[in-house]
Amino acid sequence: MRIRLMPVLAAAAFAFGVSTHAEAADKVKAVASFSILADMVRNVGGERVEVTELVGPNGDAHEFNPTPADAKKLARADIFFVNGLGFEGWMERLETSSGFDGSTVVATKGVRALTVEEEDEHLHDTVPEEHANDDHGHNNHDRDKHAGGHHHRHGATDPHAWQSLANGAIYVANIRDGLIAADPEGEAVYKANAKEYLAALRKEDAAVKTALAALPETHRKIIMSHDAFGYFGDAYGLEILAPKGVSTASEPSAKDVAKIIRQIRKDKIPAVFLENVANARMLEQIAKESGAQIGGTLYSDALSEADGPAPTYIDMFKYNAKTLTTALSS
Repeated sequence: MRIRLMPVLAAAAFAFGVSTHAEAADKVKAVASFSILADMVRNVGGERVEVTELVGPNGDAHEFNPTPADAKKLARADIFFVNGLGFEGWMERLETSSGFDGSTVVATKGVRALTVEEEDEHLHDTVPEEHANDDHGHNNHDRDKHAGGHHHRHGATDPHAWQSLANGAIYVANIRDGLIAADPEGEAVYKANAKEYLAALRKEDAAVKTALAALPETHRKIIMSHDAFGYFGDAYGLEILAPKGVSTASEPSAKDVAKIIRQIRKDKIPAVFLENVANARMLEQIAKESGAQIGGTLYSDALSEADGPAPTYIDMFKYNAKTLTTALSS
């Protein structure tokens, strides 16, 4: 009996192995430029998509230098998801060196990009219901003209658009449509996953607004090391001051640091916040000289490791909102 069964079992095992391998091979191979975007792609793609990220948890995309191994990852990909707005200064060089011939999806297409000067306009967007639909509201010419970040004549374009959950909904819609174009057979899956994920983003958007609305008016100014929270402040009613520009690669002058210290003292700003991708020394110096407290570490350009406090995009907002309200409530 055993002798007869063994070939059957072996054949079954072989068939199962081939099927499993085929399923893995059939997955859409996606590369995302950094960890926050990769998490969004995983939520929309689900089991149909194999996602690789170039800049991982706690990594700084501003300072990233692609390696030959990164070029190989991209060469094998079907689709490449990038933030755009100048965030990945290394992107075109990597695409060229890798020989990548798949499709590139710019997640910020349709986002109204802010410049340093525009960050005081207070747009106060809300995560919209219509982003769950096929057209997802991308017929607004005023928004589309900003998509590439090349149309601003004054000031530096702020690429950190994900720091508003309303913008996060635009990212998700672009991811969904990019995956459908690359894998039409998965359209129903991608639409269903995106719809569920967008509902979660709307829920978190409302929760963050409620939490931060309760802060005293005198506690709505904070100091960060670089301008990564302009969209966050605009969406949730905070004024963000930073000695560095939109890139962590820029270095503030002694004059800039002195100006921040004077403003902390003048406006009685209660706290400065560290960032997971930035060197803490400068802000620690500012806190010491100004008398402000260190309010905690916020996640700006990257998620935490899986066992950290911000392993997903939504977790990042939960953690940042809690850190801010805890430090600023009293």
